[in-house]
Amino acid sequence: MSPDTTHSESIPLLDLHEASVLRGERLILDRLSLRVAAGQHTAILGANGSGKSTLIRLIARQIYPLAREDNTPTIKVFGRDRWSVVELRSLIGIVSPAMQGDYTNEDAPLEVFDAVVSGFFAARGLWVDHHVTEAMRQHALEALAHVQATQFIGREMASLSTGEARRVLIARALVHRPRALLLDEPCTGLDPANRRRFLESLRQLAQRGVTLLLVTHHVEEILPEIDHVVLLREGRLLRKGSKASVLTHEALSEAFGMPMRVAQQGDYYHASVG
Repeated sequence: MSPDTTHSESIPLLDLHEASVLRGERLILDRLSLRVAAGQHTAILGANGSGKSTLIRLIARQIYPLAREDNTPTIKVFGRDRWSVVELRSLIGIVSPAMQGDYTNEDAPLEVFDAVVSGFFAARGLWVDHHVTEAMRQHALEALAHVQATQFIGREMASLSTGEARRVLIARALVHRPRALLLDEPCTGLDPANRRRFLESLRQLAQRGVTLLLVTHHVEEILPEIDHVVLLREGRLLRKGSKASVLTHEALSEAFGMPMRVAQQGDYYHASVG
């Protein structure tokens, strides 16, 4: 599955300029500036409460930044500061554990294929006014095949394991053949074996040309294909750059507020409290 490449690769996926997000009286993001190039697989790393998930919600237009005094755009996605949510979702797929709860509700059963193909309508399941074309069906089947979830067709989402349901939601995000996939703590709730299988499926997507923006607080979840790391602390940019320059004892110790040790094992990095 190849993403749409009609847009110029010189236009950054994300261009953030001094973005601030206020919750109550607390700044969740504090004048954060960040630029992520199109095609640049990126991990956003930080402790709980560092602003990682808030940044994803900002990109997804689920929340908005404080207005700047000079009225200059604070956030641009693929070079534009104004998007409809439906239009943006056709370019960026989003997967998170919070989203999963909406689709695995036993009180409102939802079949797997319906969950995936309804992604074309930005809806939870299919409604009478939704016209599913043959092209949509084929894209949905293709997306399920790419995440090895075709065998779940006919089952209810609530009957799937955490890892299985997560794969189906990635298929849903892929039906538009998006240019990027935003993954907010995607391994939450997965046991070690299923986490590795899930990460391997993400590697395959990266190798097929889907840009990954991975939010995590686990260094070991940063895929080999990801070489750009953004380190956040208390809503501010602490460090950004290559894995080798960011995943250091010093930087992680500052980010997590205690001594950390970093080691590389094969293609992955690992961190532990020192």
